[in-house]
Amino acid sequence: MRAIVHDGYEVALYTYPSGTRFDWHEHEQDKCDAVLEGVLRIELDGGATFDLSSGDRLFLPARTRHRAEVIGQKSVLALDGTRWGPISRA
Repeated sequence: MRAIVHDGYEVALYTYPSGTRFDWHEHEQDKCDAVLEGVLRIELDGGATFDLSSGDRLFLPARTRHRAEVIGQKSVLALDGTRWGPISRA
């Protein structure tokens, strides 16, 4: 958590049970997802797919279209970081 906060993100802790899915969406702010337990699959518009597990994190610039789902039977414990400062133009 300290590393994400150090990078300028406000961090929230979430638990997503098995079967959780997030349909295609995007955020107006830069985001960072970090997984502490379980496996979270994040698919980017355009086809890149990332299976995040314990210790992994993924940075998503503002307006990056993506979807996510919990993989397997174990719940995901994740840190959700939001950078509320100036919007990235990446």
